[in-house]
This record gives sequence, C-alpha cells and structure tokens, in this order.
Amino acid sequence: MKPRVGQTLTSAVDATTVVVVRCPDSDLEITCGGATMVDSKVSPADASGVADPAQQSGSQLGKRYADDSVGVELLCTKAGQGTLAVNGAPLPLKSAKPLPASD
Repeated sequence: MKPRVGQTLTSAVDATTVVVVRCPDSDLEITCGGATMVDSKVSPADASGVADPAQQSGSQLGKRYADDSVGVELLCTKAGQGTLAVNGAPLPLKSAKPLPASD
C-alpha cells in the first residue's frame, strides 16, 4: 500500500487506529498485530482478524510511532493491543524533543 499524509488506517485485529503524519513516496506494508492495516474510508472497521501472539505489545493513545530510516511517522488515535510495524519491523515510540534551557 502507498500511504499518504492524513490517511486514517485501522487495524484488522484490534481497535488500533492511526493517522499517517509522515511517509515516503513508496509502497509500505503497515501492520498492527501482524495483520495489514486498512484505510478506514475504504473498508469499515472490523477487528475480526487473527493477531500474531508475538506482536501484542500494544499501542498508546496520542503517541507517535516513527522510524526515521524509513521516513514514516504514525499518530495513534485509538489504542489497541497490537504492535505497530512497517515492512515487518516494529515501530518505536517517538521520543519527545528536549526543550532548550532557559538559563
């Protein structure tokens, strides 16, 4: 799938929903719990798929998941049990940028 900025993706195995914040201009396989995520506007949310038990570390509401080497960033708008991954590699939680010192 070729994601686009602003696209809402829904998990096929749990309640996870994300918004694409940043993505490269290439095809990516974005998964949650081992199952490919689907565009929520194209197909309705249906969490009837089977999750991979090894990919159940969960996602957190309001957190950003990013991989700078791939150039992708996702914002979690609905939390779930599945692990977010791109091209088979789990997406790490994006850390906050440190604020400048106010000396």
